[in-house]
Amino acid sequence: MSYHCAMALRHPAVSYAAYARAEETSEERHEWRDGIVVAMAGGSPRHGALAMRVAAALDRELRGKPCQVFSSDVKVRIRSSKLGTYPDLSVVCGPLQTDDEDANSIANPTMVVEVLSDSTEAYDRGAKFAHYRGLPSLRAVLFVRQHEPALELFVKRPDGAWELHEKTTGALSIAPLEVELGVDEIYRAPLPE
Repeated sequence: MSYHCAMALRHPAVSYAAYARAEETSEERHEWRDGIVVAMAGGSPRHGALAMRVAAALDRELRGKPCQVFSSDVKVRIRSSKLGTYPDLSVVCGPLQTDDEDANSIANPTMVVEVLSDSTEAYDRGAKFAHYRGLPSLRAVLFVRQHEPALELFVKRPDGAWELHEKTTGALSIAPLEVELGVDEIYRAPLPE
């Protein structure tokens, strides 16, 4: 998804609670960055198709486990770095915890998924990934490339370091969820251009 940073500069700083209330009735989605509200634009058809394929595969693989997959309609709140954002997908294993100021924000994702786009890849891999790593509950971040078949999984090790596992074909094991995703299935034809 792309962000219109120029819009953020025109808005005064707002509290997270005020942002959350406004989001309930807003026709557009916004990200909250330490008091700055940034409008988010929709993704491409390819972006949407890849997100749905990953969601469907995760939902299928997680059946019978105490985990739930959430779409990009559900916010994640990262209090430690003052971010409220909408990952392309979130997975919560165990009881769902919501934010004290916003019952519509997940506070304890186990994994988040971002489908990379040209306009947001640097932010997703950089600052946003740094924000995500501040979530105590988070065990994995999955980046899905749009232009070539590749799944990049970062898994948090017991020592707190993040380890990369990348697959361009075959199955990607997501140890924190005890599931596998088939790269070839995610990228099967046809995919919108």
